[in-house]
Amino acid sequence: MPWSMRDKTCIAGIGETEFLPWGQARRSEFQMACEAIITTCEDAGLPVEQVDGIFSYADDRNNGPWIARALGIPQLRINNMFWGGGGGGGSGAVCNAMMAVYSGVCNYAIAFRSLAQGQFGRFGQSRAAERVQGEGAHSSPFGLMNPVHRYALHARRHMHEFGTTEDHLCNLSLASYKHAQRNPRAVMYGRPITRELYHKSRYISEPLHLYDCCQENDGAAAVLVTTPERARDLKQKPTFLMAAAQGTGPHEGGYASPEYPTSNFNSVAKDLWARSGIEPKDIQVMQIYENMTSMVLMSIEEHGFCKRGEGGPFSDGGRLEHKLVADPGAPHAGKLPMNTSGGNLAEAYIHGLELVTEAVRQMRGTSTCQVEGAEICLVASGPGVAPVSDLIVRR
Repeated sequence: MPWSMRDKTCIAGIGETEFLPWGQARRSEFQMACEAIITTCEDAGLPVEQVDGIFSYADDRNNGPWIARALGIPQLRINNMFWGGGGGGGSGAVCNAMMAVYSGVCNYAIAFRSLAQGQFGRFGQSRAAERVQGEGAHSSPFGLMNPVHRYALHARRHMHEFGTTEDHLCNLSLASYKHAQRNPRAVMYGRPITRELYHKSRYISEPLHLYDCCQENDGAAAVLVTTPERARDLKQKPTFLMAAAQGTGPHEGGYASPEYPTSNFNSVAKDLWARSGIEPKDIQVMQIYENMTSMVLMSIEEHGFCKRGEGGPFSDGGRLEHKLVADPGAPHAGKLPMNTSGGNLAEAYIHGLELVTEAVRQMRGTSTCQVEGAEICLVASGPGVAPVSDLIVRR
């Protein structure tokens, strides 16, 4: 039986602030959140006062009622936070907005993320603390002080078990940086990399090089979710939400998983495909959250695009790059373009919400790296954390 929510909600507006390297924002994180929401409503042609639902994730510091008060929203019917840190909530916040709109709790829902690492501390920087608790109690005392340390272990284990190489990880970096060179809004626009430059770059935590790691940025992004019926009165052609999924399976998110290394998408991806009624072969373009390139390989595997352990060879031949020109040396070029705006690696790290806005641009046909004929796009949010979330949008 088809999922009851399939195509019953849509994204009718998208908005972003300027994306900047960490520490360069001259406005507060709260101001950037408001700007992204206003820009989203302008894109949709909706007065911001009609927004009645606000959704975010990763313990976003910008309180929904404060935003509503600042923007003159007369009634906030739902204020929702996706529980859990990390980028695993990017698609999950949109999923929560979908459920609220579909159920009639609110009419126009904003899902957003605002992030100013220059004002509140860098995610990639280790910090001293008097005590640690929860999962950190099993990692920090042993020197795993930040995400790159943790995911370096996943990468090394994947290499040991399946023969994955640094050259395979380089494929992912090259794809994202190549696409960013067509996107003037990308922080890494005008700063292309080569395979040689990748291999010469310093290790951040071996085997992960500088170009394997996401950026640290300041900025905000948002999307407007409503029903297709309401979207008919707005400016943009709606982007339909086919399916979404979020959650976690047993042992995921820790160091005791029997499937280690994993991106923690096994159970969520099964729900996603079942709800969407489609298969991996039906996806023409995808936006996959890159905290580290090694986790992207595992995400590709766990979503069923190839078998477990085959993510490295799957990335060869330019498969994940948008095919701009024919290249006899790249036999798979352009078969499944990934992160067409540059992604977390090369556009900006807005905790992955910018991947959702790029998915909408692909469906509208307005991406700076447009995949011709693309009608269905996958967004995978937050590999390696728990919970994670997924989204499929269609033209």
